[in-house]
Amino acid sequence: MRLAGKVALITGAGSGMGRAAASLFAREGAKVAAVDINEASAKDTVAAIAREGGEAFAMRVDVSNSEDARAMCDETVRRFGGLDIQYNNAGIEGEGGFLAQLSEEAFDRVIAINLRGVWLGMKYALPHMIERGGGSIINTASVAGLVGIKGAAAYCAAKAGVISLTRVAAIEYGRYKIRVNCICPGVIDTPMVERVSEEGGVTAQANDRLSVLGRIGKPEEIARTALFLASDEAGFATGAPFVIDGGWVAR
Repeated sequence: MRLAGKVALITGAGSGMGRAAASLFAREGAKVAAVDINEASAKDTVAAIAREGGEAFAMRVDVSNSEDARAMCDETVRRFGGLDIQYNNAGIEGEGGFLAQLSEEAFDRVIAINLRGVWLGMKYALPHMIERGGGSIINTASVAGLVGIKGAAAYCAAKAGVISLTRVAAIEYGRYKIRVNCICPGVIDTPMVERVSEEGGVTAQANDRLSVLGRIGKPEEIARTALFLASDEAGFATGAPFVIDGGWVAR
């Protein structure tokens, strides 16, 4: 098992990519802190892990809240004795609309969760990882941080910020044997994508436009990338955005 003896904290673990990663990390031997704003969903993830013989606990956390972010890291260390892996995956799509029509409140909310939440997660995890002697941080960015998308100004700005934060953290904390990378997913079959897609699903036309493979991605495909970055197999990978997008950016 690639994560045997490791402790992993995963935000947004109640659904989608976060749940897939929590389950996979547990199968690979990690003890998992499953964090989500929706505590019931986090508990469902933990129950699924327990049925497979894994060890995990659930915690309700608003990642944009400083005290919550501190508490999730401290509680993980209290329960499991340390923190080796942090996957800052929680995020929201936010309100759509062209830039000048976007409300200040909507913009601030997306930045608070998608960018500030990643910063706070790293801020409070890093001291524990330094004490541990190293670790791996994985942040969820997006292809939206690499290209412009009409009607998604706040989302694009936040995800571009995540890529930059990742690079800075990697430079600053490499001396402590802490690796920091981010994943830039394309369109993945998650509840978030269902909410923003037509009639509850991505249309065939969107598939053709956003992926050269003729389909959208699966949460498990992103989870496997996160597993690689969390494991010792990625020992020389840091400060990098890993684009998993079905060829969207290649067009």
